[in-house]
Amino acid sequence: MSTLAHPAVAGVVRALRAAGLDSAADGVRVLDGEARTAALAAAALGVPVGAIANSLVFAATIDGREHPLLALTSGAHRADTAVLARRVGADAVGRATPAFVREHTGQAIGGVAPVGHPAPLRTLVDKHLERYPVVWAAAGHAKTVFPTSYKDLVTLTGGAAADVSGEEDDPDS
Repeated sequence: MSTLAHPAVAGVVRALRAAGLDSAADGVRVLDGEARTAALAAAALGVPVGAIANSLVFAATIDGREHPLLALTSGAHRADTAVLARRVGADAVGRATPAFVREHTGQAIGGVAPVGHPAPLRTLVDKHLERYPVVWAAAGHAKTVFPTSYKDLVTLTGGAAADVSGEEDDPDS
């Protein structure tokens, strides 16, 4: 099966088209190798690492129950779980297991897209991504990415713009 025919990638393309983002859907690229990190994706695309939108799924504990939380973080930042917890009113936010990620996204860690999930996820979008005219996000598989804009990413996910790292911006990233 070609990577573009992968069910998760096809789901992302359907979600992009349904949102009216045909240029993003048409722009899905298959990379030569897996790009499971922002640095690998940036190198493969020839873009700054900050222009990569990492899709990080966390387990947010609210009232004793775990809920999925998607943080779309600039590749130039690390998500701070304490900052995330404050932003969503969670008692705690922690790393999600691979099984938890697959259950809530239908996708494997390293290729999780911002969309194409079985149900919408509560999403925070790193404000740092706004400085890039083109932002690249995973397209459902570790070898696929698609181009979009910060504004479209926020709209597409129904996410909230947020500082997700607590770090000061690095103007060179």
